[in-house]
This record gives sequence, structure tokens and C-alpha cells, in this order.
Amino acid sequence: MIWWVLLAVVLVAVVVIVTRARTQPRRPAKPGRAPKPSRGPKPAPPQRPATPVAGPQPGEIWWADVPYEDGSGHKVRPCLVLRGDNRHREVLKITSQDQSDRNDHVVIPTRTWDPGADHDSWLDLTGPIRVPLGGFQDRAGTLDAKIWQKVRRLHGV
Repeated sequence: MIWWVLLAVVLVAVVVIVTRARTQPRRPAKPGRAPKPSRGPKPAPPQRPATPVAGPQPGEIWWADVPYEDGSGHKVRPCLVLRGDNRHREVLKITSQDQSDRNDHVVIPTRTWDPGADHDSWLDLTGPIRVPLGGFQDRAGTLDAKIWQKVRRLHGV
């Protein structure tokens, strides 16, 4: 019967030694000795779900306080969101004025995001403008998918 107690003590000692060996950091190898082989890569930490980005998203049309290119002021106008970070969005301006004589504008259907409109609008394809997140007022809708694909290619979105 005493041998059961001895066996239990030996088993506990083995468990303690193995547990400590796995949890203690490895010491560097002494000079002249080869380092011990590693036990393989450590498992990756569990992935946390991505935090959803709030606010205007690429491809959406918003009413925003957009600064003039020359810096002389600003105006609330519709714009297309291209990309952004946690403080700003890059947008393209939308105008209701006919720009058919220009090759840096493309006509976009307006009724999908402005039901009261009586004519289409024009998307200005020249450089994006940075708008602070606080400048966005109301979501108007989403740009037509075919036009959005063209804009994405043109602006590397």
C-alpha cells in the first residue's frame, strides 16, 4: 500500500517539473554549448473582430461642408466618398451645373439619391478633397455601381 503513495508523489513531481519547464522562459545557451532546439512556433493570439468603421463609406454620396479648392471658403454640397481615415474622408465634388463640355466630369444619375431632382448631376473627377468627419451632414445614397467601378479604377480605390 505504501507503494501507491510513493507512485502518487512521483507522479505529482513529474507534473510539476513538466509544467515549470513549459512556463519558464528559456535561458540563453552557455558559451561553447549548442542552443536547445525550439519547440516550434508559438500559437498565434486569437484574432479580435475588426471594429466597424463609422461614418461615410467609400461609394456613398453624402451632403457635406466641402472646402473650396482655393481655400477661400466652403459650401454644403453633395460629394462622393472615396476613402478615409479616422479623422477625414477624401471626396469628389458633385455639381448640378451642366459640365458636358468638360472631360474631367462624368454625368451621374441623381434620382437614386435625390428623388426630387429634375435632372442628372455631374461628378468632378479631378483630385480628391479632404473633408473632416465633422463636416458630413446627411447620407444621400450610393453611387451607381458601374460608375463607382470606373471611379475606383481612376482613383486607385
